[in-house]
Amino acid sequence: MLSELKAKADGLRQDHALRGLLAECRRLLSERGEANGPAIAAGIVERIDALADEHRTRFFDHLARDFSPDPKAVLAAAQAYAQNPGAEQLMRLTQVSEAPRQELFRRLNRAPGGTAAIVRLRRALLERLPKQPQWQALEADMLHLLSSWFNAGFLQMRRVDWNSPAQLLEQIIHHEAVHEVDGWDDLRRRLQPDRRCFAFFHPQLPDEPLIFVEVALVGEMAASIAPLIDKKSVPLASDTYRVAVFYSISNCQPGLRNVSLGNFLIKRVADELKRELPQLRTFCTLSPIPSLLPWLAKDAHFAELPGIKPAQVDRAQQALAVLRKACGDDLAGLTHAATLHNLPAALHQALWRLAALYLVHVSATPRGDPVARFHLDNGARLERLNANANLSSKGLKQSAGLMVNYLYDLARVESCHDRFVHGRVVHSRALSALL
Repeated sequence: MLSELKAKADGLRQDHALRGLLAECRRLLSERGEANGPAIAAGIVERIDALADEHRTRFFDHLARDFSPDPKAVLAAAQAYAQNPGAEQLMRLTQVSEAPRQELFRRLNRAPGGTAAIVRLRRALLERLPKQPQWQALEADMLHLLSSWFNAGFLQMRRVDWNSPAQLLEQIIHHEAVHEVDGWDDLRRRLQPDRRCFAFFHPQLPDEPLIFVEVALVGEMAASIAPLIDKKSVPLASDTYRVAVFYSISNCQPGLRNVSLGNFLIKRVADELKRELPQLRTFCTLSPIPSLLPWLAKDAHFAELPGIKPAQVDRAQQALAVLRKACGDDLAGLTHAATLHNLPAALHQALWRLAALYLVHVSATPRGDPVARFHLDNGARLERLNANANLSSKGLKQSAGLMVNYLYDLARVESCHDRFVHGRVVHSRALSALL
């Protein structure tokens, strides 16, 4: 009984807090609130952070419903602009069609800690969004604003090394999303002279990396991840550097999902390395293919793939059939290193063919592998497949140990990007031969 009364009292307090929060949001949007904006915004930030999960969900409901444009005002402005498409009518239409919540977020952003609070708020929104489709317009507004506030012109690129603050190094360990950092010795090796780590920072979040990329400086294009992350390996001499391999890129802020950061970072890093080390001739990645085996397991309908030829369909179907037969009709067998080691050359060829087909013909569609879409849209070329390149449990589960090199030809990234946007994956002759 006592616990029920306590829960009810907590609920009433949260209801009161939510009503007060919404009143302060309206006050901040008022003319009087604009004068005292920073102080009011700081109070709102504290109130938002203090909301319980249930009331945070209700707060999103109010933002989506009560802080949207007035449909009647939008209709009247649209009709006025249609009748007389002048500058004044267009400005009026633009003004009334913008959701008031966008101005609310702008004013919150002026408060100390406001930028970080909005990033946290979007993270909470994205976690709930799959079950709340009515929030799509709210999400679009937040993405629009954050994309403006976090554009490359506002970001600072810094190199992370062993002398960086311990708090920053801890964040690198924590946020590494591709190849887990196995303690401080592992991190120290990744920051040796033949390795580089660069991160983007925002002036309002000076101590929090937004995204970081790890690079290995080696003599040739890497075909396996193990040598690049071997914490016991001996650093290479600088006169042997010929190739910069981007082997990991990790986002640190879930609230900035779909805000373009990584593409700018890779290009900035490549330019920086080229200035520092003129002997570098090749800039490439060693990348996972996280969606390959899940795609094959769905019995992909090869004939429906864009741009595929009938002969390629036949070869793909044959390749999948022999792989299934070798694995007892269960492609999960390909997730075991022992199975891969015992596969005859013909079956490895079948696996490579299917991977090449997936990367060349599916990447330009929404169903494409996310890593492939990122690099290809960024202007890279699909260069080479590598067998047994990642024999970790994660690498085996994702792609049967396969990894891929994407080549960044700095003189051709724009043309490669343009072709990808128009549905074509630029790839090497070696990949063509596998199809």
